[in-house]
Amino acid sequence: MISIKSANPVRTFLLLAGLLAISSSAWAQQNPAVTKVPKLPPAPNGVVIRQNVIFLATNRTEKLDLYLPARRASNALSPAVILIHGGGWAGGDKAASREFNVGTTLALAGYVCASINYSLKEGERWPLNLQDCKNAVRFLRANATRYQVDKNHFGVLGGSAGGHLALMVAYTGDDPTLAPPTPYPGVSDAVNCVVDLYGITDLLTRRTPDAHGNPTGPAHGNALFPESREESPEKWKQASPVYHLTKHSPPTLILHGLADATVDYEQSKELDRKLAEAGVEHQLILIPGIGHTFDLQVWNHKPLPQDLRPVIVGFFDKHLKP
Repeated sequence: MISIKSANPVRTFLLLAGLLAISSSAWAQQNPAVTKVPKLPPAPNGVVIRQNVIFLATNRTEKLDLYLPARRASNALSPAVILIHGGGWAGGDKAASREFNVGTTLALAGYVCASINYSLKEGERWPLNLQDCKNAVRFLRANATRYQVDKNHFGVLGGSAGGHLALMVAYTGDDPTLAPPTPYPGVSDAVNCVVDLYGITDLLTRRTPDAHGNPTGPAHGNALFPESREESPEKWKQASPVYHLTKHSPPTLILHGLADATVDYEQSKELDRKLAEAGVEHQLILIPGIGHTFDLQVWNHKPLPQDLRPVIVGFFDKHLKP
């Protein structure tokens, strides 16, 4: 259990920042057309933040925020992690409190993190939003020297709709049918591992949970595209991570609260089963009594029963640090 009276100032700082995560995320879910969120807090000691970096074509307004380790030798290379925000594919922002919490945690652990914005405009979401996420991977690879990135060690993490997109990035690396044509042709968008925080894994089987997180009937519709499940089952299948799994898919860490009233926890259980069938290294962590939009320390203004920072950092260290 985390105490806000921690003697570690960075720990206390991150906990206080994390307290804003649930309110910010819930607000975005309730106001999907509005994506403006408060400005990022100051970076903690040991982290440098560069906001609003251009990574897409010059006519695009979506940008990314970089979280960088503050003290690195000039010849040091750091593994990279792409952070993908949630918001039902229609809202949210790269500067949400959860992304700040994760980005600063990983930068303090020696990672270069890019928290990104992606296409939210109705009618221009799928597959452009996935291609934007892939372009974030390509951007950091193309600029590896500039940002001292180890181009051979990349991870991706996302929450909710961002968890869905993170899984899609991981399971469709360098897939020519979903590759972005510009602005980094020929640059790989493959990653070495993925962390999924309560993401949607199978649009065809997604169910609507009740207020206590118990899955009920089938979920109807999604904000990715207008076609219904009955009108375009193949499109729903193409946009579902579980149908892209192979024995070569990267290691996967899944975290989900059993009281999630937004994304039913059976989505994570299904992914767990499919990964086991494919023989892919993975871990599923289900957290009793915890709902949607938790970060690495806090849900609903209260500390999680387990501090997830060592879990996340440990997973990335295992797969991204030679």
